[in-house]
Amino acid sequence: MLKLLMIAGGGAAGAVCRFCIAGWVQRMSGLRFPTGTLTVNMLGCFLLGFLGFAFSGPVVIREEFRFALLVGFLGAFTTFSTYGFETFNLLDEGQRLPALLNILISNGLGLTAVWLGCRIAGKWYGG
Repeated sequence: MLKLLMIAGGGAAGAVCRFCIAGWVQRMSGLRFPTGTLTVNMLGCFLLGFLGFAFSGPVVIREEFRFALLVGFLGAFTTFSTYGFETFNLLDEGQRLPALLNILISNGLGLTAVWLGCRIAGKWYGG
């Protein structure tokens, strides 16, 4: 039961952070392109790669906290459902190039960010 409560608490915090950071980045960019969602997704992918690696060996953390951070916080923080919805809307509005760019950038940089997070954590923790 504690694990579920920790995941729920982490999820609430992740959702609030996603809303605040994505909105702020989107307002600052002034673009129609979903830069806020893209930024949050890339940051979330990096953090998941980094923390996933760190928690798999070099950093000892209680299971409840690991689930709260990885499943709860980052699960709510990363916004691939929003990414899909925004990409669909771009396509629905006839904005094919921005939709294609969003797909390519989100997936390409997302995988790169996970890889980079794992590599940095490996160097940092000697893995």
